[in-house]
Amino acid sequence: MKLTLSDIDMRGKKVLVRVDYNVPLDANLKITNDKRIVSTLPTIEYLLKNNAAIILMSHFGRPKGKVVPEMSLKPVPARLSKLLGKPVKFVGGDCVSLESKKAATDLKPGEILLLENLRFHPEEEGKNASGKKDEFAMDAFAKELASMGEVFVQDAFGTVHRAHASTAGIVKYVKDAVVGFLVEKELKFLGEALEKPVKPFLAILGGAKVSDKINVIENLLNKVDTIIIGGAMAYTFLKAQGVSIGASLVENDKLDLARDLLKKAKERNVDIMFPVDHIITDKIDFTNKEVPPTAKVENTVDESIPEGFMGVDVGRKSIEKFYEVVKSSKTIVWNGPLGIFEIDEFSKGTVEIAKLVAEATDEGAISVVGGGDSVSAVKKAEVDKRISHISTGGGASLEFMEGKDLPGITAIPDKKR
Repeated sequence: MKLTLSDIDMRGKKVLVRVDYNVPLDANLKITNDKRIVSTLPTIEYLLKNNAAIILMSHFGRPKGKVVPEMSLKPVPARLSKLLGKPVKFVGGDCVSLESKKAATDLKPGEILLLENLRFHPEEEGKNASGKKDEFAMDAFAKELASMGEVFVQDAFGTVHRAHASTAGIVKYVKDAVVGFLVEKELKFLGEALEKPVKPFLAILGGAKVSDKINVIENLLNKVDTIIIGGAMAYTFLKAQGVSIGASLVENDKLDLARDLLKKAKERNVDIMFPVDHIITDKIDFTNKEVPPTAKVENTVDESIPEGFMGVDVGRKSIEKFYEVVKSSKTIVWNGPLGIFEIDEFSKGTVEIAKLVAEATDEGAISVVGGGDSVSAVKKAEVDKRISHISTGGGASLEFMEGKDLPGITAIPDKKR
């Protein structure tokens, strides 16, 4: 267990909080979804109650170590201020400029300061001005950030899989370091789901490539009872078993790997389920994310896909087949869509699975959903409030499921036993 907010006396201290305010903006640089800001409120409000001076740090977009005005965090303070009902200070331009450091020095208990985009500095991501890897530059930047506070709070789960200056490097230069409420919640749900699951334990995996989920599948084979595999990655597994997949997306160089994973699953008595039918089409417009008027769209009679057609979603029989295993599971972890979810006509399978997971949760199962499209699916199905936990970090949750150490978590000291 990592040190948490309640383990350190925060009263009157200057507290550096790593948050993830990489929020979506429209063409007018207006925030279109403030969920990532809202998710940090419990930590910020706790610190305010303890009369701490709060210095918030975040990245935004991928400016690649250069100042990009459109990637400034300037739109965030007003929204955060409105949510908190109190002013939020902001210094633009450079997060470690003399002006930023003075604002941090002058910050009084109960006040909040947001620093400018960390990634305007190449050192944040471990590079120097020429773009080359440079651990010394990253270390110096981490030390500069740390000089503005006494305590560090890691509350940006979406970045903890990155060994960056503000996620891991900063820890050795502050007096105390803990995880915030958001990260604590992520570790609780993901950790308990993987390490202490109530059986039967089901994993639902989707997405485009087997190669993206190899380590996840390998790790889960030691923990789960059943894995449902959908999305384009299912076609690689089906082809590996001699099933015709037509023109569907496939990783031909991963067929042997798929066979190996199926063999390991059998040895470990893990049931891997695939679609038994598919929604298929002969034409698709990926650029505009739509189905051309002349396209044929059909539901296959079985798992085979005819030549000239590609699989784009799981079919009706597949949803019926998955129904019983989802509803009977007591722990469910889901990462990745089961079809081309971004096109409405091909999102039904993913949405129906979202509803099934919600129903299972209503009946007492623990459900953890991670990954952008999976999260979008539970929202589209209007069941997001019925899921036990929706992870705020797609990449981080995926690496957690792989059993990898997350640098931003590993750096935080453990509680003393």
